[in-house]
Amino acid sequence: MNEQATTNATELATKLIRNFNAPLRERLQREPLYDSRYSGLSDGTAARKLGIGVDVVAPGKRACPYHFHLVQEEMFIVLDGTGHLRVAGEMLPLVAGDVIFIPAGPEYPHQIINTSEAPLRYLSLSTQERPEVCEYPDSGKVAALPGGGRKALIAREATNLDYWDGEP
Repeated sequence: MNEQATTNATELATKLIRNFNAPLRERLQREPLYDSRYSGLSDGTAARKLGIGVDVVAPGKRACPYHFHLVQEEMFIVLDGTGHLRVAGEMLPLVAGDVIFIPAGPEYPHQIINTSEAPLRYLSLSTQERPEVCEYPDSGKVAALPGGGRKALIAREATNLDYWDGEP
C-alpha cells in the first residue's frame, strides 16, 4: 500500500469504525443512586441519524433518571452483567444477551438499574432526531434538546432546573 492509500484508509476508519471495548471517556455520578461510565461511540463518525454508546453502570446504581423521549427510539443491548429495566411502572429482569426496544412516546418511560453486585455493561443506540423532548415522570421535568450544539433547556412549569433536580 502506498502512503496516500494508507492515509485514506486511516481517515475512512476514523469516520466509520469504533470499538466498544475502548476505554470509557465520561463518568456520570450523582450519589446516592447514579454512577456510570460512558463513551459516545458515534461521536465524530460519519453517522447522521444513529447514535451509539457503551455504558457501564456500577453495582447497585443507575445510569440516568426514569424518562421517555417524544421523538427518538432507543435500543439497548446487554453485554455483561445483570440488572432490571424499570419500564412503564414495572421492573423487568435483564441478563447478558438481552436486547431492549423502546419506542418514542409516554407509554414506555424507562431506566436501566444495576441491581447486582457486579458492573452492568450495555450498548445504547438511538435514532438521534433533533429537536427532541424528554420527560421525567419522577420529577415532573421536561427537557428540550435543540441539537446543533445548543444546550438543553430543562424546566418544570416554566422554571429552569438542573438535570438532577428532584430525581431520587
